[in-house]
Amino acid sequence: MTGKDDSLQSISTRLDGNNYTYCSYVMKNFLRRKNMWGYVTRTKAKPSIPQTENFDLLLDAWETDNSKVITWINNSVTQSIGMQLAKYDTTKEVWNHLERLYTQSNFAKQYQLEYDIHALQQNDQSIQDFYDVMSDMWDQLALNESKELKYFEPYIASVRC
Repeated sequence: MTGKDDSLQSISTRLDGNNYTYCSYVMKNFLRRKNMWGYVTRTKAKPSIPQTENFDLLLDAWETDNSKVITWINNSVTQSIGMQLAKYDTTKEVWNHLERLYTQSNFAKQYQLEYDIHALQQNDQSIQDFYDVMSDMWDQLALNESKELKYFEPYIASVRC
């Protein structure tokens, strides 16, 4: 546990339901920088053996830091998303819920992005504006690509074409 209370700090990107991949990336790096990523991965496990020396202090420190991470996550999501998280007690449960909820919906977003990229036309935009829109869509599509597909050779070959 750190000396100063920075639990009200939040990341600059706010999860609104449409940007999960990017927000989870930003939050993961934020938590790593704060040395708190272990609350998501459970490498910083809740003390569970009461006979351990200083058990009460260890448990209090773990609960304080766990609550701090949950607060950071809540400060980085919309209110409607935050209300869904109130039923969870651990950072791991919160993270898993968000991942489960928004990873499933990313397939629809990926399809929409692919469709929009295919339909994109320059029309009366400048080359730079058209390029910016197109690059943004490609970047969003890359962020939404599933981890499994990134290493699946037939998919990789089809993307290269």
